[in-house]
Amino acid sequence: MTKIRYRNTTVDGIKIAYREAGPKGAQKLLLLHGFPTSGYMFRDLIPLLADRYHIIAPDLPGFGQSGDPAVNSFDSIAETIDRFTEIVGFDRYAIYLFDYGAPTGFRLAVKHPERITGIISQNGNAYVDGLSEAWNPVQAYWQDASAENRAVLKAFLGPETTIWQYTHGVADPTAVSPDGYSLDNFYLSRPGAEDVQLDLMGDYKSNVALYPTFQNYFRTHKPRFLAVWGKNDPFFLPPGAEAFARDIPDAVIKFFDTGHFALETHADEIAATIRGFLD
Repeated sequence: MTKIRYRNTTVDGIKIAYREAGPKGAQKLLLLHGFPTSGYMFRDLIPLLADRYHIIAPDLPGFGQSGDPAVNSFDSIAETIDRFTEIVGFDRYAIYLFDYGAPTGFRLAVKHPERITGIISQNGNAYVDGLSEAWNPVQAYWQDASAENRAVLKAFLGPETTIWQYTHGVADPTAVSPDGYSLDNFYLSRPGAEDVQLDLMGDYKSNVALYPTFQNYFRTHKPRFLAVWGKNDPFFLPPGAEAFARDIPDAVIKFFDTGHFALETHADEIAATIRGFLD
């Protein structure tokens, strides 16, 4: 049985909850989740990797058991997670990036390229190529941050939408545990959570603005790179994964017949791919 420890620390006044597993002298692996979930999304992946890697999976500020960010922005979240890695002793590490975790982790890589030993992106974009039409309401809010456009985005926070994110593109929806999306919906219903999430949707335009910076990092530093992608993702399409090879010719790109939350159905396959990649 894999022992997972559930810990908390404080980063500049913000509580950060995190999961930790694996031998401390082993290669370090930082897992960064996305919207609207938490470190809980790695519950199946961690036991498959913890025999070989020292794993830490924080709940991002504003998510899960962590406190809210000082400012509802991706810059603020990345700054907090950067300090968090220093507090927990992650001086050199590989990173697994999913959804919101991608622009967070790419900011860390740009700031500290010497610390990054490898990047695994699971449905986490750094190119406009893979942004689907599902982003249209969010992009409308980027262009005009009106109350009306903000109200439209509340549909992304509804319980039915969370379930749809988990099950869309999955061949057998009964293979998706209801625990994940039920917990996410609980966290989304907490007081203040709505404003945090709507603010972050509005600020996502800062990530797109940084895509050229991320791409320059890829071209300059050529990090070891693995893309493991749910090919039926309604938000981040396969061209977003394929685009990494433009700037990192040795990038390894793998597609799986599933949706956005690929670990819900393909944790075994993704873990095996990660082990081969990191080793």
